[in-house]
Amino acid sequence: MRSEWIPKGEIEHILASLNPANRLVCEVSLATGLRVSDVLALKTEQIRKERFTVREQKTGKCRTVRLPEALRERCLLCCGTVYVFQGRLNGRKPRTRQAVFKDLRRARERFNIKANLSLHSLRKAYAVEEYRRSGRDLKRVQKLLNHDSEAVTLLYAMADELTRRKKFKA
Repeated sequence: MRSEWIPKGEIEHILASLNPANRLVCEVSLATGLRVSDVLALKTEQIRKERFTVREQKTGKCRTVRLPEALRERCLLCCGTVYVFQGRLNGRKPRTRQAVFKDLRRARERFNIKANLSLHSLRKAYAVEEYRRSGRDLKRVQKLLNHDSEAVTLLYAMADELTRRKKFKA
């Protein structure tokens, strides 16, 4: 089942119920559009810089990212010696995607959300926000998400509208 778009207000309520480190992971994904696996792979030395390059694990493509200053400072406060989001048992390994997902799933259950909320929903929320903010500039959103296909980007950028239509049909 595909991850669904969730309105930003609802996402913020859900994130407030996550443990602080997992919430920060999700906030970084929402602010940058990075996949959660790429957020978890961030190294402490990277975020010390205002702008840094990320090599996406899924595609191998590079992307330059800038975190909002307040978010970057919060990351620096919790970062480990190697990874920003260090593993629970081993500080030389990053936190796992599964740990973040389990926390998100528990929050979804707590709020009794029926939608298929997943970590990838954060990326869709980012795409929708950027699409609106850019004056519906699909090429800009495509570049930000590092997508090859404009059609795939359109699915992300219009995820809010697709969700509304799906609910209307039901």
